Amino acid sequence: MQPIKQALLAAAAAAALMLPLGQALAQANEQFIAMPSYRVGPYGANGQAYYGGMIDYMNYVNIKEGGVNGVKLTWEECETEYNNAKGVECYERLKAKDPVAHGTVFNVMATGITYALIEKSVQDKVPLLFPGYGRTDAVDGSVFPYAFPLVTTYQMQISAIVKYLASKNNGLLAGKKIAYMYHDSAYGKEPIVALEAEAALGKFKVVQIPVAHPGNEQGAQWLRIRQENPDYVIFWGWGVMNQTAMKAAQKVGYPRDRMIGSWWAGSEEDTVPAGEAAKGYMSATWNVAGDTPPAIAGIKSVVYGANKGNMQDKSKVGSVLYNRGVSIAIVTVEAIRNAQAKFGKGKTITGEQMRWSLENLNLNNARLQQLGATGLLPEIKTSCQNHEGSGKIKIQQWDGSKWVLVSDWIEGNKSLIHPLFQASAAKYAKEKGITPGCMK
Repeated sequence: MQPIKQALLAAAAAAALMLPLGQALAQANEQFIAMPSYRVGPYGANGQAYYGGMIDYMNYVNIKEGGVNGVKLTWEECETEYNNAKGVECYERLKAKDPVAHGTVFNVMATGITYALIEKSVQDKVPLLFPGYGRTDAVDGSVFPYAFPLVTTYQMQISAIVKYLASKNNGLLAGKKIAYMYHDSAYGKEPIVALEAEAALGKFKVVQIPVAHPGNEQGAQWLRIRQENPDYVIFWGWGVMNQTAMKAAQKVGYPRDRMIGSWWAGSEEDTVPAGEAAKGYMSATWNVAGDTPPAIAGIKSVVYGANKGNMQDKSKVGSVLYNRGVSIAIVTVEAIRNAQAKFGKGKTITGEQMRWSLENLNLNNARLQQLGATGLLPEIKTSCQNHEGSGKIKIQQWDGSKWVLVSDWIEGNKSLIHPLFQASAAKYAKEKGITPGCMK
């Protein structure tokens, strides 16, 4: 039997040597991260900073720690141009790159693409990570087991914005008028049901004003703003739409300190090009700007010190979207680490194992401090019933040169918002013939 055993081992070794080096190693000591990104088009500048932050943090972990318990992080980008069809193409292409883990997670940073991939991800057992965007009712993991709208959803965000505005009016918005100006896409439409619920509860009026993609034509919309003269404008913009709105508001004389944007309408990519028109403008955020967090300072020193940084424009390091990319990379890496703790330290994990980990995260302040990310993002604790894990935001204001925080963490009205997405998830389950239940 011994000669036969030796022959079989020799044959297996020879077969492994015939594989391309990357493929031979992918299952042994590499963890592939699929990155369906976008760096061109009207939203390209935003994608550059966001995905640059993600890549820089993964490089940081590889350089500083040798990967996650010895498993090196690898990745590949695929340009989606924020286009739904191209997003699906990128998903299929990147999924095929890693037959074991199927790319571990997919983070497309586009609500429309997320909607297009939710059912595919369940079939393929690949977690969809859509932090701060995407389909809100996917918070219910008993219906959406592979969908993770981590950190904070659009509906909880708009509820928190309403809470902040109420705090500036003795806790009440009754009798006030709020214009909701939004990108006319799945992204802009997602929070409407929550805003309408808040308006009914708080007895204020909402005027809905859609803006067509990409948002560089807003003349008619701002004429209506001037006519309606709302007390506040909640602004759900993206890309070129944001700076266009600030300049248009200045032109019609609407105060920017009565405008408050979503977290995708609150970065330096929006305010710097708007110049003086941006001063006083506010937005929600779930991550801070600047290099005060040690993790950001560490990236500057370790990654850029070794000339391995992803950003050509190094001034973007520490910007809002860059730091958001870093914060999501932190969550991704910690989920990999959490999965290894259960399924095998130092091993490549599968999509199914990553799903379990994302549903059992406990990224508390003690761990954030260890990672040098205290204050960079909120604590995140997930479960089958809660794939969001936080629901908190801060409000920041542009002072003409930088973002300044003007609030502490604010949590939306869970008792109002959660039943909304739970009802939506139940409706989806009925339509699709899904029996809700928690996976082990």
